[in-house]
Amino acid sequence: MEIYLVGGAVRDSLLNYPVVERDWVVVGATPQQMKNQGYKAVGADFPVFLHPQTGEEYALARTERKTAPGYKGFQFHAAEDVTLEQDLLRRDLTINAIAQDEQGNLFDPYNGRADLDARILRHVSPAFAEDPLRVLRVARFAARYHHLGFTIAPETLALMSQLAASGELDALTPERVWKETERALGERSPQLFIDVLRQCGALKILFPEVDALFGVPQRADYHPEVDSGIHTIMSLQQSALLSDDTAVRFAVLVHDLGKAITPSDILPRHIGHEERGVPLVKALSERLKVPNRFRVLAEKVTRYHLLCHKAQTLRPATVLKVLKGLDVFRQPDQLEPFLLACTADARGRTGFENCEYPSANWLRSIYQELKTVSAKEFVEQGKKGAEIAEAMDKKRLEIISEFKKTFCSN
Repeated sequence: MEIYLVGGAVRDSLLNYPVVERDWVVVGATPQQMKNQGYKAVGADFPVFLHPQTGEEYALARTERKTAPGYKGFQFHAAEDVTLEQDLLRRDLTINAIAQDEQGNLFDPYNGRADLDARILRHVSPAFAEDPLRVLRVARFAARYHHLGFTIAPETLALMSQLAASGELDALTPERVWKETERALGERSPQLFIDVLRQCGALKILFPEVDALFGVPQRADYHPEVDSGIHTIMSLQQSALLSDDTAVRFAVLVHDLGKAITPSDILPRHIGHEERGVPLVKALSERLKVPNRFRVLAEKVTRYHLLCHKAQTLRPATVLKVLKGLDVFRQPDQLEPFLLACTADARGRTGFENCEYPSANWLRSIYQELKTVSAKEFVEQGKKGAEIAEAMDKKRLEIISEFKKTFCSN
């Protein structure tokens, strides 16, 4: 029995990048031998075991053969005679096909170390094109390592394009697409995930609503970058600089979907794109089974981002409408993610990347004033039911009006 550290732990150690988890491959062992040593079997499709002390995953060396469409359409073979080199051959990228023995020696049959040094994401073998999930994985790695200078090898991007054109992406389950997307949104450069998917033709299959934004013009005086898709990419980049919250980043990704269906006769203006976008956000979220936390914020940002940009000039009733629409009086933690997403939108424009965004502080300040309004004082006045809500809103409007006067005088 020989045990090797494999995959991401080896890769990230060589890059001096934080190691999140460690995976191991076991060569020359049987499932029974693993169980005899106290390992717990957990693999459904192939033999995977949890270490009795660390809980880390130990998989028996295996080979695989494509037998059906989709990322699950593989037949696995795990046996004592499967070599480490055979096991590494089935992996996606050369940088993920490096193993390390217990003495720290590297086993690198597919030149992954050289590709790490050259900052290249390159497939191990032509079998790469058999698994559609790898399109998403490579796009995610591009998002993770872009800041280190990594690029995708042209021949690997060609295989990704081949996969996208083959129809294999249709076999991916919504849950798996979302899982990879959520992980990609959490990477350092999430905009590269979208950019790579678009380059290989996968974006129009997996996220057609986002893909449809590219080529749609906007007013150059507001958007010097003009293209709605480029604005989305730029805004997503800004969101990553502002927040680690993947819900904020998802909201930014989808906030302008309504621009893709703006009537052509009013372009490059996009009057009403906010409301037009909400059903598209709902449809995308439903299709990919996006968790509620993400979809709720995304719908709010889509509906109210333009009003947020104009917050200081809005009538008090409209300001209150926005804050109530965000549900900040019942869920105060909803305000900050919304403001971060709107800030990213404002900065996601050519020449505006470092602009101030006074609307955010303005709304934060107003909210702090409005928090002082309590139902208690109106209950003590003898008001009941709807009367209490009406009285609270009346007082809120008075506070907003006074705030605006003070703001203007300053």
